[in-house]
Amino acid sequence: MSAIQPKFQISHRDENDWTVVEIHGEVDVYTVPQIRDHVVSRIDEGRRRIILDLRRVTFIDSTGLGVFVGILKRIRERDGELRLVIASQTVRKIFDLTSLYGVFPIYDSLDAALTSP
Repeated sequence: MSAIQPKFQISHRDENDWTVVEIHGEVDVYTVPQIRDHVVSRIDEGRRRIILDLRRVTFIDSTGLGVFVGILKRIRERDGELRLVIASQTVRKIFDLTSLYGVFPIYDSLDAALTSP
C-alpha cells in the first residue's frame, strides 16, 4: 500500500510590502510549471518583493531547485528581492547539499521573512 501524497496547492496574498506565495505538497517536474507560471505572473504584474512560503513543501527535486534559481534571476533583473521560508529540516538539507543555502535568503518563519531588514 502506498502512502497518500499531499495534494499540491499554490496561492498568494499580499502582506505588508511583500507578495507571499504559499506552496503545499511536492515541488517536482509535475508541479514546477504551475509554480513558474504563478510566480512569473506576479513579477509581470510589477511585484518586486516575493516570499516563497515552503513550510508545507514535502519534497523538492532538481527541477524545483532550477525553477527557484530562475525566479531569483528574473526578480533580481528587475531589482527585486526573493526570500524563502523553510521549516522542514529535510527540505533545508536539500538546499545545503546543493550549495544553494547561501544563494537564497532562507528564514525559519514567515514572520521573520516579513520583518527582516
